[in-house]
Amino acid sequence: MAAERFKVAALVAAVMCLCSADRVVMSVAIVPLAAKNGWTTSFLGIVQSSFLWGYMCSSVIGGALVDKHGGTKVLATGAALWSLATLLTPWAAIHSTPSLLAVRVFFGLAEGVAIPSMNNLLSRWFPTNERATAVGISMGGFQLGNVVGLVLTPVAISSIGIYGPFVLFTFLGFLWLIIWTYRVVNDPQESTSISKPELKLIQAGKSDPCVIKGKLPPLSLLFSKLPTWAIVFANITNNWVRFLFFFSSFTLFAFIFRSLNFSSMQGYFVLLSWMPVYFNTVFGVNLKEAAWFSAVPWGTMAITGYIAGATSDYLIKSGYSITSVRKIAQSIGFVGPGTALLCLNYATTPTVAAIFITMALGLSSFSQAGFFLNMHDIAPQYAGFIQGISNSAGTVAAIISTIAAGLFVQWLGSFQAFLTLTACLYFATTIFWNLYATGERVF
Repeated sequence: MAAERFKVAALVAAVMCLCSADRVVMSVAIVPLAAKNGWTTSFLGIVQSSFLWGYMCSSVIGGALVDKHGGTKVLATGAALWSLATLLTPWAAIHSTPSLLAVRVFFGLAEGVAIPSMNNLLSRWFPTNERATAVGISMGGFQLGNVVGLVLTPVAISSIGIYGPFVLFTFLGFLWLIIWTYRVVNDPQESTSISKPELKLIQAGKSDPCVIKGKLPPLSLLFSKLPTWAIVFANITNNWVRFLFFFSSFTLFAFIFRSLNFSSMQGYFVLLSWMPVYFNTVFGVNLKEAAWFSAVPWGTMAITGYIAGATSDYLIKSGYSITSVRKIAQSIGFVGPGTALLCLNYATTPTVAAIFITMALGLSSFSQAGFFLNMHDIAPQYAGFIQGISNSAGTVAAIISTIAAGLFVQWLGSFQAFLTLTACLYFATTIFWNLYATGERVF
């Protein structure tokens, strides 16, 4: 029988899968919704970005709540609320523009607690030398959620109608909630299902003492230490580039645009932000085929994320220091994608470009064993709060990157120049990380 902690990780992976899939539903369903409601391309950009408005605001609050109350209740509440928002989305779209934007912002607010809750729970249920594997499993669920959402949404739309995928994923969300409520507790010591040997293994493998609840650190204290800045900068770079990858997909099809005499990329960036919309609009590919085109990189990330976590834990068990392992993992997670972006500049066929994009996204998953875990290394009692702050900073970076990409390319007339700039950002952050990050407790 599987150990209780891995059952918890499986349930966390399941909700992270739903968290991601619920985001993707709108990315696919927005095609028929736009056709039905006569939405313009510019309005699609507002709708898609409205999620980030709420997400940016709730990460810090969610992190603080997790530190105080633990991840179980916070994650359950968040899942219930974002499932409700998913159900309301198509009805809000038909009702009015303000109601749609309000629901999407509310959806972002609810999902902002997911990652801090996940990290909090895994830090309680797993010893230090297994946490990277646990995060790899859970974030693998998140990446596969993109695949699930991309593949099932068009099937549900064609079989049931536009409401189909929203109802389906809402049902799955509440089904998960029922199982979670009766199965998972905040701390393994509170569990009635865990065996004594497993509980002893978890407690013996923790390098941090029991967390202090209900007390937030002053920001001046947190930001007086460079390891905190290393985490924040890493999150900013990670989110900046994650959103840029949607834009970099243009390189895949640049030769087609040139053959069609498109001399300017202005106006295409909104479409390129969401691959299903892009394939459907530019190439006339139906939603089912477009979903499969869009899903491959995310499936790759799920696999490499698990490999990164398992390898990191193996190195720690083999005697490598936590600091060394976090630096190695993060260096791969940034230098690898940065190099792939530089190579992308020289891609001349869509096949080669697709390979480089997939490589970049896959290698970026090594960050899950780097900065993603590091807040629990340096500040176990404030980890959720630091996670929330860095997530909010990263979300701001994501919003800026979606705007900066278009402006930069329009200014220089070269998408390759922007890819090079982004690669340099990767390399610069890697240097800062290796100079100032640590696996030792700071706070």
